[in-house]
Amino acid sequence: MPSSAGPSIDTITEGGRVTQVGEGQEAEETAPPIMTFGAPTAGEILAERYELVEHINNDSAGRLVWRGVDVILRRPVAVVLRYPGGDSATEMLQAAVAASRVIHPNLVGVYDAIDEDVRAYVVREWVDGRSLRELVADGPLDPARATAIGNAVASAIAAVHATGMVHGNVHPGTVMISDDGRVVLADARTDGDDSQEADIRAVGGILYHALTGHWPHAEAPLRGATAGHGRAAIPDAVRDASGAIAAPRQVRAGVPAYLDDLTMDLLDAEIAPPSSDVLSAELSRLDIPAEDHFLDQTGTIRFTADGVEDRSPLAAAGGRKVAIGIAGLLVVALVGLLIGINTLGGEDAPVTEPVARPSTSAPVDTTPAPAVRKLTIQDIRIIDPDSRQRNELGDAEKMMDGDENKGWETDTYYSANFSNYKKGMGVWIDLGAPHTVKSLTATLSDSGVSAALFTGTGDFPSTSQGDKDLVKGFKTRIGQPFEQHDGTKMAFDGFNPEQQYQYLLFWITELPSTERGFKVGVQEISVQGS
Repeated sequence: MPSSAGPSIDTITEGGRVTQVGEGQEAEETAPPIMTFGAPTAGEILAERYELVEHINNDSAGRLVWRGVDVILRRPVAVVLRYPGGDSATEMLQAAVAASRVIHPNLVGVYDAIDEDVRAYVVREWVDGRSLRELVADGPLDPARATAIGNAVASAIAAVHATGMVHGNVHPGTVMISDDGRVVLADARTDGDDSQEADIRAVGGILYHALTGHWPHAEAPLRGATAGHGRAAIPDAVRDASGAIAAPRQVRAGVPAYLDDLTMDLLDAEIAPPSSDVLSAELSRLDIPAEDHFLDQTGTIRFTADGVEDRSPLAAAGGRKVAIGIAGLLVVALVGLLIGINTLGGEDAPVTEPVARPSTSAPVDTTPAPAVRKLTIQDIRIIDPDSRQRNELGDAEKMMDGDENKGWETDTYYSANFSNYKKGMGVWIDLGAPHTVKSLTATLSDSGVSAALFTGTGDFPSTSQGDKDLVKGFKTRIGQPFEQHDGTKMAFDGFNPEQQYQYLLFWITELPSTERGFKVGVQEISVQGS
C-alpha cells in the first residue's frame, strides 16, 4: 500500500472503558505540536455525516484521534484528523484509499477519506477491544488462542498481498482483538524497504509474541514510536551468546512441537517462507476445532455398547507391557504350583501314564487346512479424512506392485503428528472377497512410525466426508499397534482364524523424522492367507 504516516490503531482502558489510541503513544502523553486553527469540538458534524463524540488522543504523528458516530448509518467510527490538509496529508489519504479497496473480516475497515485543505481526516471502523500487545501483557496466550490470532493475521495479510500491495506494519500493537473475539489488523503503512516477505515473517513474530510475551524483532522498532512505547515497549526475545533467539518451547512449557517449528521457520532468514496464501491455509487447518477422536491410538481401546470410546485400565498403566507382565506372572505361578505338587508327592508318588479311552464324539475332520499364500489385493486407496486439499492420494498402486523401491509417501510435515492437521491417514485395502487372513506386512521407508491395523466393511468413498464415515466404521483392531517402531517392516498377525476379512485399513498416526521434516513412504503391502 502507499506510504503513510497514519497512526496504527491500538487501545487503552480509561475508567473501565476501552478506547482506541494511536500506536506508540499513551493517552496521557504529550503529542508533537499540531495546528489547532479550526480544531473540532465535541458535537461537530464533519462532511454532514460524522459527528465527533469524544477526543481520544493525539497519535505519535500529531494527528487527532476521535470517537465519532456516522449519523446516517448510526454506527460508531474512529475519525483521524490532520492539520493542515493539502499536500501534508497526501500520504495519509492515499494509504486510506488503498486500504479501503481490501475488504476482509480481519482488516480494520476504512470508510472515508476527505481533504478540506485546512484539515484532512480519515474515517474508519471503531473497534472495542485491546491490542495483542496489551493482551499479552497479562501473560502469554495458550497455544490454541495464539494459533487463532496468527491465523487471522495471516488471512488478512493474504488478502492484502492478493492485490499486489504490502501491509508493512504487522506487530503486536496493530493486531487488535475485539471484545467479541474478532481479530483485526490495522494501519497499513509502508515505504520502499517493505516487502511481502517481511509481512509473512512478521506473522512468525506475532506467533512468537503470543506464545512467549517477547518480540523477536527488537532491532526493528516502530516507526515514530516514542522511547518506551510501541514495539520498543515489548521485552526482547531471550537470546544466547551469539544473539540467536530461544524457541518458544525453551521459553515456556506446553507449546506443541508443530507450532514451535512453524514459528521458528518463519523467523529463520535462511529458510524461504511460504507465500501468504499458503501460510494462511496452514494456520487455518491448525485452527480447526478438534473433531471426533476416532482411531486415537494412545493405549488399548475398548468400545462401549453405545459406540463411545472407552480406555482400558491397562492403557493408563502401560497397556501391552503390563498385560504381558501379568501373563508372565501367571505362567511363573503355574509352573511353581506344578513343581510344588510333584515335590509334595515324594519319590514314591506314582506316575500316571496317559490312558487311551474310546471317544463318543463325532469323527475328527482330517481334511488339511488350505495352504497359506500371498493374497491378491484387488484395490488399494489412500484414506485422508481430515485433509482439505487431498493432495496425498496418488501412487497407491505402487504399494502392491512387488517393487519395494517404489511406493506411496505422505507430504512433509512440521511434526510427527502430521503438524496436528489430522489424527492420521491410512491405506484402505480390498481383497475382493472374504478371505481367511494370516498376516499383513507393511514395508516402510524409515523406522520410527506409529501405526495400527483395523478391519471393517464398506466400499471406498468418493468424498472426504465419506472418508470420515468409513474410518469410523473400522473399529476392530487387528493385533497390537506399533508405537515408534524401530524397524521398517510391520507385521500384523492377530487375525481370528474363524473369521474372514475383505476390507482392511492400515492407519498411520505418527511420522518419523527426516532431514527436511516428518514424512514416511509405504513401499509395499502384502497380505498372507487363504
